[in-house]
Amino acid sequence: QVHLVESGGGLVQAGGSLRLSCAASGNIFSINTMGWYRQAPGKQRELVATVASDGTESYANSVQGRFTISRDNAKNTVNLQMNSLKPEDTAVYYCKWSGFSTATYRQYDYWGQGTQVTVSS
Repeated sequence: QVHLVESGGGLVQAGGSLRLSCAASGNIFSINTMGWYRQAPGKQRELVATVASDGTESYANSVQGRFTISRDNAKNTVNLQMNSLKPEDTAVYYCKWSGFSTATYRQYDYWGQGTQVTVSS
């Protein structure tokens, strides 16, 4: 079991910045990916950015160049620095932890409860 605690959401004007943080605790496998997804009202949840334990990063096209994901493997934390925010970035942002167990050869996925990000125009 992995428990995720998110922080850092809020209200910001267009063009502003926010930083989201997520801390994972529990049965942390060394092979894992941490990331952020978001869900706007009436829309499906979508990938924002992910970073693997080997440092490989992935971004949605819509946030490339504006958002930066980073992680601290020693602290099992992942951060999302969001700059040049747009009203269309408004959504609930969810932290996700995906880990692969070399004992069971299975992947395990856990989600945080979500944090609201609202960008006003």
